[in-house]
Amino acid sequence: MLKIAYHPIYKHPLPDGHRFPMIKYDLLPQQLIYEGTCESDNFFEPDFPNEQHILAVHDSSYFEELNALKIKPSAARKIGFPLSKELVNREHIIADGTIKGCEFALKNKIAMNIAGGTHHAYSNRGEAFCMLNDQAIGARYLLNQKHSKKILIVDLDVHQGNGTAEIFQNDSSVFTFSMHGASNYPFKKENSDLDIPLEKGTNDENYLKILKETLPKLIDKVAPDFIFYLCGVDILATDKLGTLGMTIEGCFERDRFVLQTCKDLNIPVQCSMGGGYSPDIKTIVEAHANTFRLAQQIFF
Repeated sequence: MLKIAYHPIYKHPLPDGHRFPMIKYDLLPQQLIYEGTCESDNFFEPDFPNEQHILAVHDSSYFEELNALKIKPSAARKIGFPLSKELVNREHIIADGTIKGCEFALKNKIAMNIAGGTHHAYSNRGEAFCMLNDQAIGARYLLNQKHSKKILIVDLDVHQGNGTAEIFQNDSSVFTFSMHGASNYPFKKENSDLDIPLEKGTNDENYLKILKETLPKLIDKVAPDFIFYLCGVDILATDKLGTLGMTIEGCFERDRFVLQTCKDLNIPVQCSMGGGYSPDIKTIVEAHANTFRLAQQIFF
């Protein structure tokens, strides 16, 4: 059975007019159940993880300041959310959803997190709606628990996974791959193990050609025994914070190719949803829902 991390805390209240579409975290599970893609049994509710799993990735001083809400105002502004205890709790619970998702993926070959993809969180700071790097925490958990020896992170959000690149910059057990808009935030990029910056307006045909030429060769080279997939839908041409020119159909084919590749090669995969900022919430939910529909079709 497909297992999906979801908690009501994912939909965090924000000031009116905030550009982050929190409502998607309620609408997406509702849509999946309504259309019959998922049932209530598919969802599990994460909790607070063992803090040692977080501290295996994040600096203790940063983690303590975050939990105590004592981050400097300038650093808090870079995160982009009004800082609160509930917001920090939310970040803990998202990370636990990915940790537990790793366990489910080992059993079922795939698991999903309705939220997550917090790839702008560095080891020692947060940025751009990200405070704790859920997939980095999950990767370190798998390695420390001896569940994995070599991990590949496939980050296809429109924004480079700068925090993830920094966290694993000197760690050969995790290979970071980011394919993103060249002119998108972050404007100062980090060095992933493989970065593919894409020109403004890159369309379905060109995007998919690059991905389909790259991913199989990369998997063959890296030989991972576990894959993390960050499947942001901010690659769409409609996205307010993206620069690419993808359609819903192109985004669907991207997900189909990645998930089918994992299935064909028998490599467990954990998926976190990442970004999506199209003006119409229906577009965001539909693009995210496609990822779950494909997971069901391909793996179950």
